[in-house]
Amino acid sequence: MSTPLADKIKSLIRTNGPISVTDYFALCLADPDYGYYRTREPFGRHGDFITAPEISQLFGEMVGIFMVHAWQRHGMPDAVRLVEIGPGRGTMMTDMLRVIRRIAPPLFEGLHVHLVETSERLRGVQRVTLEAYSTKISWHDAFEEVPEGFTLIAANELFDAIPIRQFVKTPTGFRERLVGLGADDDLAFAAGVATLDPSLLPSPLGSIPDGTIFEMAPARQAVMQTLCDRLKTFGGTALIIDYGHMVTDFGDTLQAVRDHDFDPPLAHPGEADLTSHVDFEDLAKVAVSMGLHLNGGLHQGDFLFGLGLAERATALAKDKEPPEQRLIAAAVDRLAGEGAGKMGELFKVIAVSSPALNLMPFRSVD
Repeated sequence: MSTPLADKIKSLIRTNGPISVTDYFALCLADPDYGYYRTREPFGRHGDFITAPEISQLFGEMVGIFMVHAWQRHGMPDAVRLVEIGPGRGTMMTDMLRVIRRIAPPLFEGLHVHLVETSERLRGVQRVTLEAYSTKISWHDAFEEVPEGFTLIAANELFDAIPIRQFVKTPTGFRERLVGLGADDDLAFAAGVATLDPSLLPSPLGSIPDGTIFEMAPARQAVMQTLCDRLKTFGGTALIIDYGHMVTDFGDTLQAVRDHDFDPPLAHPGEADLTSHVDFEDLAKVAVSMGLHLNGGLHQGDFLFGLGLAERATALAKDKEPPEQRLIAAAVDRLAGEGAGKMGELFKVIAVSSPALNLMPFRSVD
Protein backbone atom coordinates (compact mmCIF):
# COMPACT_ATOMS: atom_id res chain seq x y z
CA MET A 1 0.00 0.00 0.00
CA SER A 2 1.43 3.34 -1.01
CA THR A 3 1.05 6.57 0.94
CA PRO A 4 0.83 10.08 -0.56
CA LEU A 5 4.31 10.82 0.82
CA ALA A 6 5.71 7.58 -0.65
CA ASP A 7 4.47 8.70 -4.10
CA LYS A 8 6.09 12.12 -3.59
CA ILE A 9 9.41 10.55 -2.52
CA LYS A 10 9.36 8.11 -5.46
CA SER A 11 8.92 10.92 -7.96
CA LEU A 12 11.74 12.82 -6.25
CA ILE A 13 13.99 9.77 -6.65
CA ARG A 14 12.97 9.27 -10.30
CA THR A 15 13.91 12.88 -11.01
CA ASN A 16 17.05 13.33 -8.91
CA GLY A 17 18.25 9.84 -7.96
CA PRO A 18 18.32 8.16 -4.52
CA ILE A 19 18.10 10.31 -1.37
CA SER A 20 20.07 9.95 1.86
CA VAL A 21 18.58 8.33 4.96
CA THR A 22 18.83 11.82 6.54
CA ASP A 23 16.62 13.34 3.86
CA TYR A 24 14.19 10.42 3.98
CA PHE A 25 13.94 10.72 7.79
CA ALA A 26 13.35 14.49 7.57
CA LEU A 27 10.69 14.16 4.83
CA CYS A 28 8.83 11.45 6.77
CA LEU A 29 8.53 13.62 9.87
CA ALA A 30 8.38 17.15 8.51
CA ASP A 31 7.25 17.25 4.88
CA PRO A 32 4.93 20.32 4.77
CA ASP A 33 2.11 18.40 3.06
CA TYR A 34 2.34 14.81 4.24
CA GLY A 35 4.91 14.73 7.07
CA TYR A 36 4.02 12.68 10.12
CA TYR A 37 4.16 15.57 12.60
CA ARG A 38 2.11 17.73 10.25
CA THR A 39 -0.73 15.27 9.74
CA ARG A 40 -0.99 12.84 12.65
CA GLU A 41 -1.82 13.06 16.34
CA PRO A 42 1.19 11.01 17.42
CA PHE A 43 0.77 11.03 21.18
CA GLY A 44 -1.41 9.06 23.51
CA ARG A 45 -3.64 6.03 23.32
CA HIS A 46 -5.15 6.96 19.97
CA GLY A 47 -1.80 7.94 18.49
CA ASP A 48 1.11 5.74 17.52
CA PHE A 49 3.05 5.77 20.75
CA ILE A 50 2.75 6.92 24.36
CA THR A 51 5.52 9.04 25.83
CA ALA A 52 6.52 8.75 29.48
CA PRO A 53 4.65 11.89 30.65
CA GLU A 54 1.41 10.47 29.20
CA ILE A 55 1.82 7.24 31.20
CA SER A 56 1.71 8.97 34.58
CA GLN A 57 1.99 12.36 36.24
CA LEU A 58 4.81 10.82 38.28
CA PHE A 59 7.27 11.25 35.40
CA GLY A 60 6.86 15.01 35.03
CA GLU A 61 6.84 15.40 38.81
CA MET A 62 10.25 13.72 39.09
CA VAL A 63 11.61 15.96 36.32
CA GLY A 64 10.22 18.94 38.25
CA ILE A 65 12.01 17.77 41.41
CA PHE A 66 15.23 17.47 39.40
CA MET A 67 14.84 21.05 38.15
CA VAL A 68 14.29 22.35 41.69
CA HIS A 69 17.44 20.52 42.84
CA ALA A 70 19.48 21.90 39.89
CA TRP A 71 18.22 25.43 40.62
CA GLN A 72 19.25 25.08 44.28
CA ARG A 73 22.71 23.79 43.30
CA HIS A 74 23.10 26.74 40.92
CA GLY A 75 22.62 29.11 43.88
CA MET A 76 18.88 29.82 43.48
CA PRO A 77 19.03 32.60 40.86
CA ASP A 78 16.02 34.96 40.76
CA ALA A 79 15.11 34.90 37.06
CA VAL A 80 14.94 31.48 35.39
CA ARG A 81 14.21 30.47 31.80
CA LEU A 82 12.59 27.02 31.99
CA VAL A 83 12.77 25.66 28.45
CA GLU A 84 11.21 22.53 26.99
CA ILE A 85 12.06 21.60 23.42
CA GLY A 86 9.37 19.50 21.72
CA PRO A 87 6.83 19.65 24.58
CA GLY A 88 4.30 17.23 23.05
CA ARG A 89 0.90 17.94 24.54
CA GLY A 90 2.28 20.01 27.42
CA THR A 91 1.66 17.20 29.92
CA MET A 92 5.18 17.00 31.29
CA MET A 93 5.44 20.77 31.75
CA THR A 94 2.10 20.86 33.64
CA ASP A 95 3.31 18.16 36.02
CA MET A 96 6.68 19.92 36.44
CA LEU A 97 5.10 23.29 37.22
CA ARG A 98 2.67 21.78 39.72
CA VAL A 99 5.50 20.23 41.73
CA ILE A 100 7.77 23.31 41.43
CA ARG A 101 4.97 25.53 42.71
CA ARG A 102 4.44 23.19 45.65
CA ILE A 103 8.03 22.59 46.79
CA ALA A 104 9.88 25.73 45.60
CA PRO A 105 7.56 28.78 45.49
CA PRO A 106 10.47 31.25 44.97
CA LEU A 107 11.56 29.32 41.85
CA PHE A 108 7.97 29.22 40.61
CA GLU A 109 7.63 32.98 41.08
CA GLY A 110 10.88 33.73 39.27
CA LEU A 111 10.55 31.44 36.30
CA HIS A 112 9.19 31.97 32.80
CA VAL A 113 8.45 28.96 30.61
CA HIS A 114 9.67 28.88 27.01
CA LEU A 115 8.23 26.14 24.81
CA VAL A 116 10.05 25.46 21.55
CA GLU A 117 7.36 24.06 19.25
CA THR A 118 7.05 24.32 15.46
CA SER A 119 3.61 22.68 15.11
CA GLU A 120 0.69 25.12 15.30
CA ARG A 121 -1.62 22.20 16.05
CA LEU A 122 0.41 21.05 19.04
CA ARG A 123 0.75 24.63 20.30
CA GLY A 124 -3.04 24.72 20.45
CA VAL A 125 -3.10 21.53 22.52
CA GLN A 126 -0.36 22.90 24.81
CA ARG A 127 -2.33 26.13 25.36
CA VAL A 128 -5.28 24.12 26.66
CA THR A 129 -3.15 21.79 28.82
CA LEU A 130 -1.20 24.67 30.36
CA GLU A 131 -4.08 27.13 30.66
CA ALA A 132 -3.60 27.54 34.43
CA TYR A 133 -0.07 28.87 33.80
CA SER A 134 -0.79 30.95 30.68
CA THR A 135 0.80 34.17 32.01
CA LYS A 136 4.11 32.36 32.47
CA ILE A 137 4.44 30.83 29.00
CA SER A 138 5.90 31.93 25.66
CA TRP A 139 6.19 29.87 22.47
CA HIS A 140 9.11 29.90 20.03
CA ASP A 141 9.83 28.35 16.64
CA ALA A 142 13.50 27.92 17.48
CA PHE A 143 15.61 27.50 20.60
CA GLU A 144 17.72 30.50 19.55
CA GLU A 145 14.68 32.78 20.14
CA VAL A 146 14.60 32.10 23.90
CA PRO A 147 15.60 35.34 25.69
CA GLU A 148 18.95 35.61 27.46
CA GLY A 149 19.43 34.51 31.04
CA PHE A 150 20.00 31.55 33.36
CA THR A 151 18.42 28.50 31.75
CA LEU A 152 17.06 25.10 32.77
CA ILE A 153 16.31 22.85 29.79
CA ALA A 154 14.20 19.69 29.57
CA ALA A 155 14.53 17.52 26.46
CA ASN A 156 12.48 14.32 26.66
CA GLU A 157 12.47 12.31 23.42
CA LEU A 158 13.87 15.24 21.46
CA PHE A 159 17.02 13.77 19.97
CA ASP A 160 15.51 10.52 18.67
CA ALA A 161 13.41 12.53 16.20
CA ILE A 162 16.41 14.42 14.74
CA PRO A 163 17.56 12.71 11.51
CA ILE A 164 20.67 10.51 11.37
CA ARG A 165 23.05 9.50 8.61
CA GLN A 166 23.66 5.80 8.01
CA PHE A 167 26.69 4.16 6.44
CA VAL A 168 26.82 0.54 5.31
CA LYS A 169 29.95 -1.65 5.14
CA THR A 170 30.72 -2.72 1.58
CA PRO A 171 33.77 -4.54 0.13
CA THR A 172 35.19 -1.04 -0.59
CA GLY A 173 34.64 0.41 2.90
CA PHE A 174 31.70 2.22 4.47
CA ARG A 175 29.34 3.97 2.04
CA GLU A 176 26.43 6.27 2.80
CA ARG A 177 23.14 4.37 2.90
CA LEU A 178 20.53 5.80 0.54
CA VAL A 179 16.85 5.27 -0.18
CA GLY A 180 16.18 4.46 -3.83
CA LEU A 181 13.75 2.37 -5.87
CA GLY A 182 13.85 -1.43 -5.88
CA ALA A 183 13.03 -3.80 -8.76
CA ASP A 184 9.27 -3.63 -8.05
CA ASP A 185 9.36 0.20 -7.87
CA ASP A 186 9.07 0.11 -4.09
CA LEU A 187 11.35 2.17 -1.82
CA ALA A 188 14.54 0.23 -1.07
CA PHE A 189 17.88 0.82 0.63
CA ALA A 190 21.03 1.15 -1.48
CA ALA A 191 24.69 2.11 -0.97
CA GLY A 192 25.83 5.45 -2.35
CA VAL A 193 29.25 6.88 -3.17
CA ALA A 194 29.91 9.02 -0.06
CA THR A 195 32.42 7.32 2.22
CA LEU A 196 33.15 7.60 5.92
CA ASP A 197 36.45 8.50 7.56
CA PRO A 198 37.49 5.22 9.29
CA SER A 199 38.74 7.18 12.34
CA LEU A 200 35.08 7.89 13.20
CA LEU A 201 34.32 4.18 13.65
CA PRO A 202 34.32 2.54 17.10
CA SER A 203 36.62 -0.33 16.00
CA PRO A 204 38.97 -1.23 13.11
CA LEU A 205 37.48 -1.88 9.68
CA GLY A 206 38.99 -5.31 9.09
CA SER A 207 36.86 -7.18 11.60
CA ILE A 208 33.47 -5.82 10.47
CA PRO A 209 31.26 -7.95 8.19
CA ASP A 210 29.81 -6.45 5.00
CA GLY A 211 26.28 -5.14 5.44
CA THR A 212 27.04 -3.75 8.93
CA ILE A 213 25.43 -0.36 9.55
CA PHE A 214 27.07 2.56 11.33
CA GLU A 215 24.98 5.57 12.32
CA MET A 216 26.15 9.08 12.99
CA ALA A 217 24.12 12.20 13.66
CA PRO A 218 25.72 15.55 12.80
CA ALA A 219 22.31 17.21 13.20
CA ARG A 220 22.04 15.91 16.77
CA GLN A 221 25.58 17.09 17.50
CA ALA A 222 24.63 20.55 16.20
CA VAL A 223 21.57 20.74 18.48
CA MET A 224 23.68 19.61 21.44
CA GLN A 225 26.26 22.30 20.61
CA THR A 226 23.53 24.95 20.54
CA LEU A 227 22.24 23.88 23.98
CA CYS A 228 25.77 23.79 25.42
CA ASP A 229 26.61 27.20 23.96
CA ARG A 230 23.60 28.64 25.72
CA LEU A 231 24.50 27.09 29.08
CA LYS A 232 28.11 28.21 28.77
CA THR A 233 27.05 31.80 28.09
CA PHE A 234 24.25 32.19 30.67
CA GLY A 235 24.72 29.30 33.09
CA GLY A 236 22.28 26.47 33.70
CA THR A 237 21.56 22.77 33.24
CA ALA A 238 20.05 20.65 30.47
CA LEU A 239 18.38 17.32 31.23
CA ILE A 240 18.26 14.89 28.30
CA ILE A 241 16.10 11.75 28.40
CA ASP A 242 15.82 9.48 25.38
CA TYR A 243 15.72 6.01 23.92
CA GLY A 244 19.27 4.97 23.21
CA HIS A 245 22.64 3.55 24.21
CA MET A 246 25.48 4.83 26.40
CA VAL A 247 28.30 3.56 24.16
CA THR A 248 28.90 4.25 20.46
CA ASP A 249 28.54 1.01 18.49
CA PHE A 250 27.51 -0.49 15.15
CA GLY A 251 23.92 -1.40 14.30
CA ASP A 252 20.83 -0.29 12.43
CA THR A 253 18.44 1.43 14.86
CA LEU A 254 16.21 3.20 12.34
CA GLN A 255 12.66 2.26 13.29
CA ALA A 256 9.10 3.20 12.51
CA VAL A 257 6.15 2.92 14.89
CA ARG A 258 2.58 2.88 13.65
CA ASP A 259 -0.49 2.17 15.79
CA HIS A 260 1.70 1.20 18.78
CA ASP A 261 3.54 -1.41 16.73
CA PHE A 262 6.81 -1.59 14.81
CA ASP A 263 6.56 -0.98 11.08
CA PRO A 264 9.29 -1.41 8.43
CA PRO A 265 10.92 2.05 8.07
CA LEU A 266 10.21 2.29 4.34
CA ALA A 267 6.65 0.89 4.48
CA HIS A 268 4.41 3.87 5.31
CA PRO A 269 6.30 7.17 5.00
CA GLY A 270 4.34 10.00 6.56
CA GLU A 271 1.99 7.65 8.40
CA ALA A 272 4.47 6.17 10.90
CA ASP A 273 6.72 7.83 13.44
CA LEU A 274 10.37 7.46 12.46
CA THR A 275 13.11 7.47 15.11
CA SER A 276 16.49 5.99 15.83
CA HIS A 277 18.40 5.32 19.04
CA VAL A 278 20.31 8.20 20.55
CA ASP A 279 24.06 7.73 20.96
CA PHE A 280 24.61 9.27 24.41
CA GLU A 281 28.37 8.81 24.26
CA ASP A 282 28.40 11.05 21.18
CA LEU A 283 26.25 13.76 22.86
CA ALA A 284 28.42 13.58 26.00
CA LYS A 285 31.59 14.07 23.92
CA VAL A 286 30.11 17.23 22.39
CA ALA A 287 29.29 18.65 25.83
CA VAL A 288 32.67 17.79 27.37
CA SER A 289 34.57 19.17 24.35
CA MET A 290 32.74 22.48 24.90
CA GLY A 291 33.80 22.61 28.54
CA LEU A 292 30.51 21.59 30.14
CA HIS A 293 30.22 19.33 33.16
CA LEU A 294 28.59 15.98 32.46
CA ASN A 295 26.30 14.15 34.90
CA GLY A 296 25.59 10.81 33.34
CA GLY A 297 24.44 8.42 32.36
CA LEU A 298 21.68 6.60 34.14
CA HIS A 299 18.91 4.26 33.10
CA GLN A 300 15.59 6.09 33.32
CA GLY A 301 14.49 3.73 36.12
CA ASP A 302 17.51 4.56 38.30
CA PHE A 303 17.03 8.27 37.60
CA LEU A 304 13.36 8.22 38.62
CA PHE A 305 13.84 6.02 41.70
CA GLY A 306 16.81 8.19 42.72
CA LEU A 307 14.52 11.24 42.78
CA GLY A 308 11.88 9.57 44.96
CA LEU A 309 9.54 7.86 42.49
CA ALA A 310 8.66 5.00 44.88
CA GLU A 311 7.83 7.33 47.77
CA ARG A 312 5.76 9.64 45.58
CA ALA A 313 3.83 6.69 44.10
CA THR A 314 3.05 5.42 47.61
CA ALA A 315 1.74 8.85 48.64
CA LEU A 316 -0.32 9.10 45.45
CA ALA A 317 -1.87 5.66 46.01
CA LYS A 318 -2.59 6.18 49.71
CA ASP A 319 -6.35 6.87 49.85
CA LYS A 320 -7.21 5.47 46.43
CA GLU A 321 -9.38 2.47 45.57
CA PRO A 322 -7.55 -0.79 44.72
CA PRO A 323 -8.05 -0.46 40.91
CA GLU A 324 -6.43 2.98 40.97
CA GLN A 325 -3.62 1.72 43.17
CA ARG A 326 -2.97 -1.05 40.62
CA LEU A 327 -2.84 1.54 37.81
CA ILE A 328 -0.26 3.59 39.73
CA ALA A 329 1.86 0.47 40.38
CA ALA A 330 1.63 -0.49 36.69
CA ALA A 331 2.71 3.02 35.65
CA VAL A 332 5.74 2.85 37.97
CA ASP A 333 6.69 -0.51 36.47
CA ARG A 334 6.29 0.80 32.93
CA LEU A 335 8.29 3.98 33.55
CA ALA A 336 11.03 2.54 35.72
CA GLY A 337 10.95 -1.26 35.45
CA GLU A 338 14.05 -3.08 34.22
CA GLY A 339 13.93 -5.87 31.68
CA ALA A 340 12.96 -6.46 28.08
CA GLY A 341 10.94 -3.66 26.55
CA LYS A 342 10.62 -1.63 29.76
CA MET A 343 11.30 2.09 29.57
CA GLY A 344 13.30 1.99 32.80
CA GLU A 345 16.13 0.27 30.96
CA LEU A 346 15.63 1.34 27.33
CA PHE A 347 15.69 5.06 28.13
CA LYS A 348 18.88 6.77 29.29
CA VAL A 349 19.42 10.08 31.07
CA ILE A 350 22.26 12.59 31.14
CA ALA A 351 22.49 16.15 32.44
CA VAL A 352 25.03 18.80 31.43
CA SER A 353 25.78 21.92 33.47
CA SER A 354 27.74 25.13 33.45
CA PRO A 355 29.34 25.93 35.83
CA ALA A 356 30.35 22.40 36.91
CA LEU A 357 27.92 20.91 39.43
CA ASN A 358 27.34 17.37 40.60
CA LEU A 359 23.60 16.79 40.51
CA MET A 360 21.35 14.21 42.12
CA PRO A 361 20.61 11.45 41.46
CA PHE A 362 23.74 11.08 39.31
CA ARG A 363 26.79 9.63 40.99
CA SER A 364 29.51 12.25 41.11
CA VAL A 365 32.26 11.62 38.58
CA ASP A 366 35.30 13.69 39.61
